[in-house]
Amino acid sequence: MRQKTYFVTDAHLGSGADTRQRELDLVRWLDTIAPEAKRVIMLGDIFDFWFTYKNAVPRGFIRLLGKMAEMADSGVEFHFFIGNHDMWMFDYLEKEIGAVMYNEPTAMELEGKRFLVGHGDGLWKGDHKYNCLKRVFRGRLNQWLFAGIHPNIGFPIANRWSDSSRRKHSLKDLGYLGDDREGIYIYCKQMQQQKLDAGVQPYDFFLFGHRHTPVVRPLGTATYINVGNWIEHRDYAVFDGETCELKSFK
Repeated sequence: MRQKTYFVTDAHLGSGADTRQRELDLVRWLDTIAPEAKRVIMLGDIFDFWFTYKNAVPRGFIRLLGKMAEMADSGVEFHFFIGNHDMWMFDYLEKEIGAVMYNEPTAMELEGKRFLVGHGDGLWKGDHKYNCLKRVFRGRLNQWLFAGIHPNIGFPIANRWSDSSRRKHSLKDLGYLGDDREGIYIYCKQMQQQKLDAGVQPYDFFLFGHRHTPVVRPLGTATYINVGNWIEHRDYAVFDGETCELKSFK
């Protein structure tokens, strides 16, 4: 019986020499969870770069996309959060497999439990440089201008930028910085406090990615989980209707 919700994040497919193996492992994982999966929630940066042209999409990833289509056709829900690397996904997965697309952290109720779910980039308001850059990349005019560049030129430029961005994002390599320094955790704490101040039911779980650091932390009566990444650890989380656990696929 399909009743479980699975979360996965930060595979960065298309980057690194082992990108094909990462994709194959992701497909193998989807095969493994398919009999019990009610929904699969992808928390962003599944692809290291993506841009949906009107009549073209990036080359590759056919094994993953095919498996997602097969599972969607069998009734599995797919939810896809736009990350900072694949933010130009637009409506491709929505049209092809009926995936529900998200641009920002979103509240969800799953089997009676309250979740706040997102990728995690740009939530620390002190990162002014990145947040300004994010607004530039998400601007419709800039997206329209990039769409006018031929893919043979545009994709290599974007891939070089993506590689450079990943190397510079050193926070992803420092591990968990502590509850008082982790921007995503602080954001979740603020969102929980808003619920409490308003006198409404607080969240039960917070699920995010982006930091590449798998961690489970208490947040008052709730649980904060950063799902980690699919690069070094093959991390994922699973919610069975009551509890949410962080696991690693072997």
